[in-house]
Amino acid sequence: MANAVTKVNSIAIANIAKINGQNDSDLAKLNTLEFTGVAPDAHVLIATDTSDGSDATLGFTSGIDSTYDVYEFVFTNIHPESDAKFAFQFDTGELENYNQPITSTFLLAWHREDDGSAGMGYESGNDQGQGTAYQPLAGEIVESSDADSSISGILTLYGPSSSTYVKHFMGVSNYFQQDPAQQNVYVAGYVNTETPLTRISFKFESGEIQGGEIKMYGIAKS
Repeated sequence: MANAVTKVNSIAIANIAKINGQNDSDLAKLNTLEFTGVAPDAHVLIATDTSDGSDATLGFTSGIDSTYDVYEFVFTNIHPESDAKFAFQFDTGELENYNQPITSTFLLAWHREDDGSAGMGYESGNDQGQGTAYQPLAGEIVESSDADSSISGILTLYGPSSSTYVKHFMGVSNYFQQDPAQQNVYVAGYVNTETPLTRISFKFESGEIQGGEIKMYGIAKS
């Protein structure tokens, strides 16, 4: 039986040896969907805040809105001035009080560089129950005087523009700790407000931020 399909989008079957060898105009449609030649970016960089070496805080006062349902904040090599915990808080509208009610959990794992000890556990001193303080993303970064002391990680915020639900978040961080040691923290919780969140602030609980950057990404809805 002869092949009944001789062309696809006016391109002869004999010529469809490679898709990459065809022009966009030749691939006008596939299953009735037009091909533009540009794939949408599901992970969109919105803004970057870079430390100038003497920052009280880093963060974003715009760009958090209903454009995206999920936002990611990627912090890289944040270096402290003094031994302190790296933490965050949110706010609404034009407010910059950064005192929204947070309920959270905090799980820590560690391993010393000399292989002397390792372990993990829940740390109740770093969680909150309807608290309004900045939420720690890590335990205290000790040995801050070391040039290679820093923290990196990702904080994910879900549905910040909802006017119905609380605002969930999850964070994972990796940082240099005393002894020296590797420490890994998982933080999760929610901001107990139905009001849309529009701002976020990061800081060490004491001292300045003396290096690093934070990038804010939006995750496409579809």
